[in-house]
Amino acid sequence: MIPVPARLAALILLVSTIAGCGGPWPPPSATAPDGPPSVAAPPAPAPGTDTRPPVDAATALAALPVKGRAPLTGYSRARFGPAWTDIDRDGCDQRNQILARDLTDEQVKPKTHGCVVATGHLHDPYTGKQIAFRRGNKTSEAVQIDHVVALGDAWRTGAQQLDAPTLLQFANDPLNLLAVDGPTNQSKGDSGAASWLPPNRAYRCAYVSRQVAVKRRYRLWVTAAERSAIEGVLAGCPGQPLPTEQPDAAG
Repeated sequence: MIPVPARLAALILLVSTIAGCGGPWPPPSATAPDGPPSVAAPPAPAPGTDTRPPVDAATALAALPVKGRAPLTGYSRARFGPAWTDIDRDGCDQRNQILARDLTDEQVKPKTHGCVVATGHLHDPYTGKQIAFRRGNKTSEAVQIDHVVALGDAWRTGAQQLDAPTLLQFANDPLNLLAVDGPTNQSKGDSGAASWLPPNRAYRCAYVSRQVAVKRRYRLWVTAAERSAIEGVLAGCPGQPLPTEQPDAAG
C-alpha cells in the first residue's frame, strides 16, 4: 500500500504531465480579449442614396464641406449623359415628367401614352409670373427645366468625382429639377447662390434649401461665398425644411 504522501506526489506529477501535453491552460481561444472586439464601420451610402435622417436647411448647410471652386477641367454636358433621359424607364422622358409635375391644367398630346405635355400653365417660382405653356418650335422655350444646382456649378464643387451612373442620376433627379421661366433660367446660367438668386424673393428660402438638399444628397461642397449667401437667405426663414423628393431609379 502506497503511503498517502507518496500517492499525493504521484497525483501531482500526473496532473502536471497532462497539462504539459495539452498546452497552456486555459487555451488561447478561451482567454478574454484585451479590449472590446473591433467592429467594421458601415460603408457610407453612395451619393444619391442618402439615408441620413431629415434635418432643416440651416443644419444641413452647416454640415456641408466648404472648399474653393475646382476648375472646369474635363467638364462637358455629355459627362452627365443624354439630356432628359428616361432613367426610370417608364416611357416618359424627364422633361415631360417635370412639366407634368409642375404645370397645372396640363393637356397631353394624343397617342403619346400620356407622356408628352402639349399645354398647361406654370406659376413660375423664379419670377412669380403666370406663364402659358404651349408645345411648339417657337413656344416651348417659354418654360424651361432648370437644374437648381447647375451642372457646371456641381462640377466645380465635387461632381467631377462621381461615376457616370451617378452623374446621369444627378442631371435627371426630380429634386434638382424645376419648370421655370425660360429667359430667367437663361440669365442664371451655371451660377451658384453666391452670384444668382431668384428675382422672386418669396421663393428664395425654398430655392436655397433645395440647393442644400441636392448638395447634401450628392455629397458636394459649397464655397465660402455660397455658404454665406445661403445663410443670409435662411436667416429670414428659420427652420426651413429640406425638400425630400426621391430620385428616380437609374440603370
